[in-house]
Amino acid sequence: MTTTDRAAKIAALNDALRKSPTDRRLGKTTMTDGVDALGPEKVAALIAQVTSFDAFSEDNDPYGEHDFGSVTLDGEKYFWKIDYYAKADPNMGSEDPSDEMVTERVLTLMRTDEY
Repeated sequence: MTTTDRAAKIAALNDALRKSPTDRRLGKTTMTDGVDALGPEKVAALIAQVTSFDAFSEDNDPYGEHDFGSVTLDGEKYFWKIDYYAKADPNMGSEDPSDEMVTERVLTLMRTDEY
């Protein structure tokens, strides 16, 4: 698999989780304490922005993996980030994020000051 093909496959897997953050088959979604403190309505609005995010560019996605972005809610900026862990040992990073059989994706929502 070429580097470009690998990045495209990782991006597709990341997009699937980002667009369906509650589908546990695609990975897990978590949030920092600062996001959790927003309350259910604002968290839902934030998640809606993350699921519709498509403003990937060379500046915010240099590797083409769609693993990071920022959104704004009520004038405040928030980040979302997807990390890759080994399913066999969740304390370790995945050796191959393009392989969904060995990789657990974790989407984290956070305030910018929590990054």
